[in-house]
Amino acid sequence: MTHSRRKSGRPRLTHGFNAAFYKQFYIDAATRVTSRTEIRTRAALVAALVKQLDISVRRILDVGCGLGWYERPLRRVFGAATYTGMEVSKYLCDRKGWVRGSIAALKLKGQFDLVICADVLQYLSDRDAVRALANLGTCCRGALYFHVPTRRDWLCNIDQSETDGDIRLRSGAWYRKRLRRHFVHVGCGVHLKNDVPFAQWELEGPWR
Repeated sequence: MTHSRRKSGRPRLTHGFNAAFYKQFYIDAATRVTSRTEIRTRAALVAALVKQLDISVRRILDVGCGLGWYERPLRRVFGAATYTGMEVSKYLCDRKGWVRGSIAALKLKGQFDLVICADVLQYLSDRDAVRALANLGTCCRGALYFHVPTRRDWLCNIDQSETDGDIRLRSGAWYRKRLRRHFVHVGCGVHLKNDVPFAQWELEGPWR
């Protein structure tokens, strides 16, 4: 989701996770909500924090991977790691070869050292979002990068005239309550599994 100043206007609705959807929100420079450059910068930040916390990464899972823009920058840092892209979009799975499925009904073998789940759960019902968060806790054995727009983001951080508005908005507290069952937040949207030991200087962690 784009993070520029809010504008007035009716949010655009999605056209399904098909070619038109990805062209509008990811490819077309006039209407896209993010870019490959933005994702590359975000992936580098996530990778740097994971490395700083001394988390070994051998398996990467990208849930709702879309066009797969996280893959290359993460592989650049974790060169020996395998990358699994998971998508519900038949269009992208046919085109990119991703594993087709939903995190709300996870059917993958084993656990992953780094899981990316960015801009996915806003498309799920409350029931499926609860299942998805539980599944993230099951499939992740190391670090999770989790990003989702909240109600506050919709009001304060998102340019509503240029963002997909066909989403479900929940409070940040709703997500934190369920993430805490499995993870501890270490900053910048990165969460570590509760049983993973790590050391972090007091003022380097999130605080307010």
